[in-house]
Amino acid sequence: MPDSADQAPDHAHSDAATASRVAKARRLAAYAWAREISGAELLALPASTLRKLARAAETNPPSTGETWQVVADLLDQKDAWAARNPGHAAAVRTHADEKLLWVKQPVKPWSGES
Repeated sequence: MPDSADQAPDHAHSDAATASRVAKARRLAAYAWAREISGAELLALPASTLRKLARAAETNPPSTGETWQVVADLLDQKDAWAARNPGHAAAVRTHADEKLLWVKQPVKPWSGES
């Protein structure tokens, strides 16, 4: 409810919006985790890449960074769980080879020495 008559209600933080944000974050985290993208790597991606990643995950891109932070937290939690349960089938990253499509490793300068 708004605090005053002239203040609009905060729909972005309603229970329904929070549930929707968490569901979207789970879909995005599942897609990113399978591609071996860490929470820190995800948060370092430019906005244009995040939008492309969301579309590749068949999810509308989040409109706020708040959802991406939830995704990063979920990735960190899943990484910790996978480290504790390495033999579990859910700890296997099924598309790790696709990480290079999203996270570019820094290019090492050529030294010219052999």
